[in-house]
Amino acid sequence: MKKLAVALLCVLTVLVAHASHGRFGSESISYRVMYKWGLINKQAGTATLTLRPEGNMYRACLTAASEHWADKFFMVRDTLNGTMNQLTLAPVFYEKIAHEGNDDKHDTVRFSYSGNSVKGECTRVEYHKGELRKDEKRILEATGTTVDMLTSFYYMRALPFENWKPGHKEVISIFSGKQKETLTFWYRGIEPVVVDDTRYQCYHITFVFTGAGGKTTSDNMDAWITTSSARIPVLLEGKLPVGKVKCEIIR
Repeated sequence: MKKLAVALLCVLTVLVAHASHGRFGSESISYRVMYKWGLINKQAGTATLTLRPEGNMYRACLTAASEHWADKFFMVRDTLNGTMNQLTLAPVFYEKIAHEGNDDKHDTVRFSYSGNSVKGECTRVEYHKGELRKDEKRILEATGTTVDMLTSFYYMRALPFENWKPGHKEVISIFSGKQKETLTFWYRGIEPVVVDDTRYQCYHITFVFTGAGGKTTSDNMDAWITTSSARIPVLLEGKLPVGKVKCEIIR
């Protein structure tokens, strides 16, 4: 059950977006998280993403929580906060507040830019059963497009899928409070998807996270985003050691 909860959060924080490049107003979108294994198809959690314009910045917030039945095995109550530039969607500040089982974690990343170089000043504080286990600071550096777990959503929204052929890939850097990783978007083509008896034509994308030496840091995940101008992510899916987890849009 712990692996389910961790995978649930990973899937939620990879793609729960509803936006695109350019100026847009306040918005909120919610998803249910389903656990499927054989004949079992049970709701394991929910997630909501909100976006608010403030001056020349956007403030985003993602909240994720496991259902009460899952709390008995492994409780998840996580919040991600972020600030990004309205014009470029470049991240300025990222924060993750995680309550998972007996662990409490608080990560922050403060971004700065010099030409094509990006620096992230990161902190991580971690408690286990109320006892301090980690209190770390580190500097992460990258060149070119760099995002965090919130701004990755919005960057994804602007990708020109309509100009791509199946097999095309886009590679960028991503910072967490712990490490720099490489995030690769693989375009799979256009496919139909049905959610709550509604049929959508969607772009199918696979996400791949790799660390130092090209080693995969988590299982691949897939997302289906409507081909309409709204580009709404209606479904995403990740594999588990037993079964799989799916996030479905709530309309």
